[in-house]
Amino acid sequence: MIKVSDTAKKKVIQLMTEDGFEATTDYVRVGVKSGGCSGLSYDLTFDNKQAENDKIFEENGVKIIVDKKSFLYLVGTTLEYSGGLNGKGFVFNNPNANRTCGCGESFSL
Repeated sequence: MIKVSDTAKKKVIQLMTEDGFEATTDYVRVGVKSGGCSGLSYDLTFDNKQAENDKIFEENGVKIIVDKKSFLYLVGTTLEYSGGLNGKGFVFNNPNANRTCGCGESFSL
């Protein structure tokens, strides 16, 4: 399961609405792809379709969709949003990551 903090929830709903998605019916697609300075990077988009191998969760009022392969890397992750002086953006607190890069956008196991 992937958790969503209250600040991330507010930002997700705002961005989904701005992009023409409906937060009550559409999904936040969270995934992992090759790349980044640590080997793997996070991918976050909005989607209104489900693929055959997707897993769906609802956490803190946010519908999350994750492909089966990415799910293995993301179990237990908390999605947060940081608006501090160090930059704005979504932050993935992943307990499975052995190493992360300085910007927090990539990781390795």
